[in-house]
Parts: sequence; structure tokens; C-alpha cells
Amino acid sequence: MASIEDVVAKKVAPAPSAAASEDPEKNFRFYDNRQKYLMFVNTCSEKWIVSDRVQKELSHLTPKPPAVRFFDAGMGDGTVLARVLRSMHRQFERFPFFIAGKEISLEDVRLTLDKMPDRFLEHPEMVFAFTNISYADAPWLQPSNPEAAKNMVWKEVALTGTTTAEFEQQILELQPFLAQNWKTKVSEKTGSMIPETPTTVILYREDCKFMLDRVIPRKSEPKADYDLILASQPFRLRAPTKFKAGRVLAPLAKALGVGGRLLGIHSAGNDPGIEIVQKIWPGEDPFTVSRRELLDATKDAMGADASKFRFDPLPNREAIFRYEMHTLPDEIDSESASIGTSTLLAAWNAATYVAQIDDERLAEAMSNSNYLEATRNVLRKNGELWFNDESYIIERTR
Repeated sequence: MASIEDVVAKKVAPAPSAAASEDPEKNFRFYDNRQKYLMFVNTCSEKWIVSDRVQKELSHLTPKPPAVRFFDAGMGDGTVLARVLRSMHRQFERFPFFIAGKEISLEDVRLTLDKMPDRFLEHPEMVFAFTNISYADAPWLQPSNPEAAKNMVWKEVALTGTTTAEFEQQILELQPFLAQNWKTKVSEKTGSMIPETPTTVILYREDCKFMLDRVIPRKSEPKADYDLILASQPFRLRAPTKFKAGRVLAPLAKALGVGGRLLGIHSAGNDPGIEIVQKIWPGEDPFTVSRRELLDATKDAMGADASKFRFDPLPNREAIFRYEMHTLPDEIDSESASIGTSTLLAAWNAATYVAQIDDERLAEAMSNSNYLEATRNVLRKNGELWFNDESYIIERTR
């Protein structure tokens, strides 16, 4: 009889398509794999720890009227955003908020919106805007390309009522609109997902519209000037450094207001996660670009404008932090303990997700049970599974 490991391996190892084998790096769109993403999010504490890291930045902010302005460069499922908003409410309880975010995934937009009704209840003086356009344009909520701007959909929703149930119902009514306007296609040039229709949605409470008049964005008056921007894993680790700096970090930094801070976060490796990966693919190391190299490249990409900014790689004790995979108490801390297959699969998924291993190589590795044995050995050796992230700051000088 086949073991459960063999059964699992056969089920998750489909034959790679011809398209995938032509150019795995181009064809593999890492962050669009919902199964890997959702398993990772629900089995690891990264979202919690990143939220705590963002919270530390709030005390450094000096917001100016009419609002505290925050931009999330990749909302994901909204877990980080919701936790940051709670912290912002505690820090700036009576300040109006302008909250904006970029997200191309329709499913992630839906998950984020699920977390918004209670935010509008606790902090009524809030405008929340989200868009699907590129990093270079997203902070301003509209494309710089005239043709794309002409085709853009701009939707403003004033939520009525005073309860989370009322807000939730009106947000749910956006689903048909989102299904129609949040479609994506594959770019022939890059192989990445791009929106079919550039779209921005703005939400706020109708009973706060008067006091938020200067905060609500106007389509004809693009404005960035953010107090805080979060760029947590906004690009693939294997993307060229020049692309990361020039197409993502530099435009985001330019969207900061005077005194504004961009908090960048990416995976750093040197942890049990990469140890699992290297047992299957010896020498594999996607963590080749340090935060210092990334900041230097961003400085170069900004040219003369770089003199207006401070690029701070932070000392290691402040920059590097770790998060863990959730396990039951004492589940993997003993040599004799039997580690369940579900735990092994979650650990394997987390390790290969963070290392951004493409689907073709995953399918090949999972055609037998060696990957589960490698995962089991690393978990027993370390007693737990954790990952390292590193952070850095770009500040527009006062």
C-alpha cells in the first residue's frame, strides 16, 4: 500500500506544461499562486510580525493637516493593513486618515474589504482608496500614461449608516463591480499580471464627508505626499536589482511627503527555511541582494533627486527580525516525536514559498517523498521553523 507521503506527492505533482518549461522564471508568477499564498499566510506569523514592525514607525511620524497619509504597496489579504490601522487609531485617535493601497489580486481585495467595516466604525474620519495600477503610479491613484488615464474607472462610495453591518452590506454590494473591473491579463512583455482596466475605488463615511472634504482624493488633482509607505515584499526576490530599485522603490520613495518614511521589508534567508530548500536543491540561494545593495541601487535610480532623501539600512539588531510557522506545543521539539504530514506539508510550502521556487521544479521535487523527509529532518534538528526578514528606511528629509 502506498504511504500517505506518496499519495500526497502524486496528487500535487502535475506534469509541467510546455509553456512552463520554456521559461520558468518568466512564466512563473509567484504571488499569483493562491494555494501557496493562503497556506503560508494561515500557518506563519509573518503578517503579525510585519505589523508590529510597522507600528514602531508611527512614533517617528510628524503628520500635517488635513490627514495622516499611509500607503500600503501591496495590501495582500489585508491582515497587515487592518492591524496597522488599529495601531494608527491608538496613536492618532482624533486625526483624519487617508489610507491607500495597491493590489492587483481580486481575491486579496475581497479579503481586505472584509476587514474594513469595523475600521470605519472605530475610526469614522477615514478615507480608504485602493487601486490596481502599477507601483510607479499607484500612490497617486491614477496612471501617468494618458491613454491608460483616459480608460480609467474611478468609483467613489459614501457609506451610509453607523454600524458595521450597514458598512459591510454596502461593501459587499461592490462585488459585481470588482468582478467586472479587477480582471487581469498576462503582459506579453514581462510575463507578469497587469490589470485589464485601470481602476481606483474610494470609500468613506457619508456622515464624515464634510470634515473629510480636503482628504477625499479628486481624479483631476493627483496627490501623494505620504507620511508612511509600507513596501513589504513588493517584488520577486529573483527580479533584477535594477528593476526593484527603478520600477518599485524609487517611485514609491518619490511619493513621500517631507519627513515621510518608507519602510521596506524583504526575505533575508540564513534560516531553517532555506536549509530545507537546499537539501533538495543544493546551492539554491535566492537571497543574494542585501538591503544595502538595494538602497544603493535605489539611490542611483533616483539620480539628482536622491539628495532629498536619507537611505538608512539600519543596524542588524534593528533591521533583521524573524517570524515562525505555527505548530502545536511540543509537536516538533523531540527526536522521537512523530511529525504529522500536514505539518510537514505546511513547512515545505512555507520554505518553498519564501524561497520562491517555481512550479516546474516543485512538481519534479514532489514526485517522490524525499522532500518530506528533508523537511522532517530540518524540523527535528531545529525544533521549529522560522524565517528571517530584513527592513530598511528611506526618508524624505525635512
